[in-house]
Amino acid sequence: MHQRYGDRLAVVAINIQESREKVAAWTRGKPLSFTVLLDASGAVTSAYEVTATPTVFLVSREGKLVGKALGNKAWTSEQGRALLTRLVGS
Repeated sequence: MHQRYGDRLAVVAINIQESREKVAAWTRGKPLSFTVLLDASGAVTSAYEVTATPTVFLVSREGKLVGKALGNKAWTSEQGRALLTRLVGS
């Protein structure tokens, strides 16, 4: 989805309490087009009250939370693409 909407959608993955080495090994060789950050202490996870993974936060350009989704979602499905298109434009 980042590749499709990249000019209108920022995607940031936050890894929860794993080492830099483990995350680097996981990302190596993957054609990721988005940023992967580390939450080694779990402070961000706690602050945002993440109770499931993945948790997706949709934040407006103004920094307002406009949506939150828990668990895996079919973002690349017709319905998922339609939702993102409505949120970020075509």
